Amino acid sequence: MRTQCIAALIPLVLTVPGCGPLTFDAPQESAEISAPAYWNSAGQGRDSKISQGWVSEFGDAGMRRAVDQAMSHNQDLAAAQARMREAEYVRIAGRSRVLPQADLTTSGSFSISENGSAASSESERYGITVAASWEADLWGRLRDLNRADDADLAAARATYRGARLSLAASTARAWCNLIAADQQLELAKVTLDSFERNLRISERNYKGTGQGALDVQFGRTNVAAAKRAVESSKLIRGEAARSLETLTGRYPSGSTRAGSELPRLKRTVPAGIPASMIDRRPDLAIARARIYSTAKRADAARKSLLPSFGITASGGTPVSRFADLLNPEWLAASIAGNIAQTLYSGGQLGNQARAALERNRAAVHDYNQTALDAFREVESALATDLSLAEQERFLVTEVEQAALAERQASRDYADGIEGSDILDVLESQRRANNARSSLIRLRNDRLQNRIDLHLALGGDFRTEDR
Repeated sequence: MRTQCIAALIPLVLTVPGCGPLTFDAPQESAEISAPAYWNSAGQGRDSKISQGWVSEFGDAGMRRAVDQAMSHNQDLAAAQARMREAEYVRIAGRSRVLPQADLTTSGSFSISENGSAASSESERYGITVAASWEADLWGRLRDLNRADDADLAAARATYRGARLSLAASTARAWCNLIAADQQLELAKVTLDSFERNLRISERNYKGTGQGALDVQFGRTNVAAAKRAVESSKLIRGEAARSLETLTGRYPSGSTRAGSELPRLKRTVPAGIPASMIDRRPDLAIARARIYSTAKRADAARKSLLPSFGITASGGTPVSRFADLLNPEWLAASIAGNIAQTLYSGGQLGNQARAALERNRAAVHDYNQTALDAFREVESALATDLSLAEQERFLVTEVEQAALAERQASRDYADGIEGSDILDVLESQRRANNARSSLIRLRNDRLQNRIDLHLALGGDFRTEDR
């Protein structure tokens, strides 16, 4: 009989004025991306696994130590870990939705009444009450909210994993930038030394022959410019060191030293990396969790339009003497069941349900866009990796030839060979130094791009699970 009564209430609920019929579309709990079998910018082969530990592929123990130190001392990462623990506690707290709730309250009062010439009267009242309530989750609304909390926790864990991956990448970049800055500073000092040697030769020739005043002026100009370049390189080097120190949780004094040589890429990108491996990317894991979370909250919002069933119980001892407060003879208790249904709320519940459904749709679109961005990042990194490798091959030849020209021009000018002048020397030095500086930048760019590739893939090239 009770079940028949409940069933009879449902059609009435669905047609209450102001609520509107339950004609909402079902939310989407997951989404799939259409990934190609392999990346367009990479070849095919047998190596198709990816794993953790990608920093080790750079073969630089100093970089590895810097990353480890960042993982232990970085403040942003510690904050991300705290937010993950917060999500864990929120999830645990949410589990209480399906459990009975109990409260204990106590009260006490004392009053005196004056009535003219009559004797005053005194009264006192004490009470202790235990009240309990429980909502029967017939429609699964509370379970939906718990599942949404589970998804939020999964998103928080993925966010923390993403913070670790991003910190490792930032630290590796900063390590390479510091080495490159040291190399550029050393090159600036070498350039200054060569310009000072040229100036000494020009001044010697001028003193001996009385000719070449213009050469002396050119030489002094270049020495001043080289000194300025040294100071600029020192500033850049200091900023690079401070960036690394901040990431590793140290005071940014700018005194940190790195290696003298940039890490060398010992391997090319393995052929045949499957495009489906980007599923392990933290941002995609977060987006998937948000789809499920918003779907469950949309389900719960729709079910809020249905009746709620609850049971309440209370027991206590309302007495007029404190000594009787715990006397079971004065115990008063009650238990009741209730069915609650909102008849009219100005469309609040219906619109909240529709808003929850739109949040779910937005989460699906966000996931699709995140996946497209991930594909673009990987494809771009793969294409850039190939291009930079080819550019380095040509630039190495450029540096070698420019160095030969520089030595020849300097030798001819120092020996006073007819037809040689300071302009030839300066031009050869300019080209050689520009080529050397470009090679430092390009090698650093290759390292930075390889780090970006690992970041875009969500790990290294060997294991699909993280």
